[in-house]
Amino acid sequence: MPEHTLLRNDYDQLLGEDIPLLDLRAPIEFNEGAFPMATNLPLMQDGERAQVGTCYKQQGQAAAIALGHRLVSGTTREQRLQGWLDWQQQHPTGVMYCFRGGLRSQTVQSWLAECTCTMPRVAGGYKALRQHLLTEIATSFETPGFVLSGFTGCGKTAWLPNSLYSLDLEGYAHHRGSSFGHWAEPQPTPIDFENRLAIARLKQRRAGIQPWLVEDESAMIGRCPLPLRLYQRMQEVPILLLEAPFEQRVQQIQHDYVDGMLVHFEQDIARLSDYLQAGLKRLYKRLGDQDWRSLSQQMTDAINQQLLGFGSEGHQLWISTLLARYYDPIYQRHLAKKSARIIKRGSGEELADWLAHH
Repeated sequence: MPEHTLLRNDYDQLLGEDIPLLDLRAPIEFNEGAFPMATNLPLMQDGERAQVGTCYKQQGQAAAIALGHRLVSGTTREQRLQGWLDWQQQHPTGVMYCFRGGLRSQTVQSWLAECTCTMPRVAGGYKALRQHLLTEIATSFETPGFVLSGFTGCGKTAWLPNSLYSLDLEGYAHHRGSSFGHWAEPQPTPIDFENRLAIARLKQRRAGIQPWLVEDESAMIGRCPLPLRLYQRMQEVPILLLEAPFEQRVQQIQHDYVDGMLVHFEQDIARLSDYLQAGLKRLYKRLGDQDWRSLSQQMTDAINQQLLGFGSEGHQLWISTLLARYYDPIYQRHLAKKSARIIKRGSGEELADWLAHH
């Protein structure tokens, strides 16, 4: 077999060992869904791909291929070829793919071979890798699992690294799963979220870790829906209940949503204020006008204290009020429906010790 037809079909290794991936699809395809370890250096840009697609429909495959070669020729071809060569030099173990592992990756592989550069391509391309991850999600959560629950501010996300079973759903979704959960960076697409989750689970399985543990979440984390089978399993498995005193929870929220976000906003208090007020505004209908206005004013007062150099402790007033009047009653109702599934409750240390022996 000639070198430029080398294929890789060991999908577990490609995805589970973070092999560098060269994605040759057009940017519009890449932006809809990709893999964390992939770099997009397309054979054709969006407009070029659209032209070839139209030609294919109207005149057939041969004409479309010929048009593609005309569009990516001369200086354009040389510039893109140099980009792939540079990438391969930086990632000598890298593997390329297009959508189905077809003409685009075969063409680039052949061009690289002319420059004495050998790079394998993924058999089946992006579509095959994506299907492999969908199968991972559909099957790998049938093993025993746990859901970590607890009142808002008890530190569930911070506790997750205590267990090798943990999967950080909010981390993969770039969202904390609440009205104040929006990160400064945009969320990934739902496909990207699924890919990150599936790869994390695949890595656990390759390491021999069969049980899994996730934080208690609704069906949506921001704009990212949980895979249906995982969400169904989350309604069935035992619950670990993380407990923390009310004052500690207030301080945790202050740390996460005030102090932490202020660092993220590079000490821009105006941005912090906009972020906090936007989060509160999302609760307007549930809080009602009077409570919303009262909490909004408490936020404003706390921001003004920060502007005067008095620190962030003033935020504890609206945080404690919001917990007591809104979040805690919701969680109490939520846990009451699931109380029979609570298998262990306690502090972070107690849960970690229990899980280590079960």
